Amino acid sequence: MHLPSRSNASQPSNPLASLRHARVDDLLRQHPAALHDLVQGLGSPLHLMLPQVFVENIRQFQRTFDQAPATGTLLFAKKANKADCLIQACSQEGIGVDVASVGELEKALGGGVPGHAIGVSGPEKSERLLALSLSHQCLLAIDSPSELQRLLHLARHRDQQARLLLRCLPESQPESRFGLDPGQCAQAIALCREHPRWLRLMGFSFHLGGYSSEQRAQTANRLLDLCVSTRAAGLEHCRRLNLGGGLAVRYVSPGAWARFLQQDRPNHYHGARTFNGFYPYGAPRATADALADILATPVDTAMTLAQKAERHAIELMIEPGRALLDQAGISAFRVQGVKDRGDGYVLVTVQGSSFSLSEQWFNSEFLPEPLLLPAEPRPAAPFLACVGGSTCLESDMLTWRKIRFDQPVRPGDLLVYLNTAGYQMDSNESPFHEARLPHKVVIELDGPTLRWKLDGLA
Repeated sequence: MHLPSRSNASQPSNPLASLRHARVDDLLRQHPAALHDLVQGLGSPLHLMLPQVFVENIRQFQRTFDQAPATGTLLFAKKANKADCLIQACSQEGIGVDVASVGELEKALGGGVPGHAIGVSGPEKSERLLALSLSHQCLLAIDSPSELQRLLHLARHRDQQARLLLRCLPESQPESRFGLDPGQCAQAIALCREHPRWLRLMGFSFHLGGYSSEQRAQTANRLLDLCVSTRAAGLEHCRRLNLGGGLAVRYVSPGAWARFLQQDRPNHYHGARTFNGFYPYGAPRATADALADILATPVDTAMTLAQKAERHAIELMIEPGRALLDQAGISAFRVQGVKDRGDGYVLVTVQGSSFSLSEQWFNSEFLPEPLLLPAEPRPAAPFLACVGGSTCLESDMLTWRKIRFDQPVRPGDLLVYLNTAGYQMDSNESPFHEARLPHKVVIELDGPTLRWKLDGLA
């Protein structure tokens, strides 16, 4: 079916073509047949991981710290993707991992990341998570007075010293459910001074929603001052500040993003669907550039955040998830059917569900457009479509937006969503309808050669 010519035909929104890393481009251009074969053999959807790109991102962040200059430590936020290959890459590259559950901690340790390089966050940690963290000397971010009391009791009982950060409530976001308010923080510092044998205060951390570099730098500045004063009061190990994550990823060009936002309308979506908001897919400053902006923010007279941290010998930590996964994975869905709605666009149904494209489950839309890989050659012709999953849920839509393809979409084709490694692949994956969870395949490109293996295989 082509775009209808009648006057009441649906109109597509402004295009949002996904940016592509060179390795992703090579994979799509040189190996389309291999992608079809992999999906045929392993099922749809199929997630393809590119750890080589992940490693490139790690090194770029490390260069950003070096150029600031600042003493910086990277921890990969494991919640952003469950793939084992990423933990193996962290171990090989010598960076840490941020975890928030027993399962994540066990995976990090099993993947070769030493306990002292693992940060443990999340509110009100279970006794088992505290105990395992203590045994492996992980760095615990303490979120409440009661959690600190439980950790003290456990450390005494096990005769082990706990390494910890105090997570502080940012002044700019007092409504956050995470962190200690100033009074609680002062009491926690006093408790650490009272029990240095069991509680080693290494520094502070904070949780900050949003992507404002200025807000993150100013929050960090206040906690730098707290590090200095706490150290002067006798807690000599207080030399770390965790800036958290919150580094945006650029999925589409900033220009295309601006044009899209200017002209976005409900009638561009199936069912005139509206959303609470969108991720900033065209962020002008993203990933390592966003970190550079934070480090270069003036915080005192003629002094940047990085310079102030260096002057006071304070190590800055970051724990990006999505930003380290930029361009490090794609997701392929096989087309099961195409329904002509008779009102100017078609509804494409793919094998799989939007549980494997997680943005939809936050009342939002993953806006970068999928790439069509036809099962066989066909003439070009404009084709307007939305994309739905194969479950019985009315809301199971991978792409509510009516997007224009350059060729008709047919059963057996692949729709490939790019840059899905960060949160999209598995944050909400589900065996709903007794469906198996999608496989992940680890891709290695060596010139024209493609090698692959299932994630998790030694």
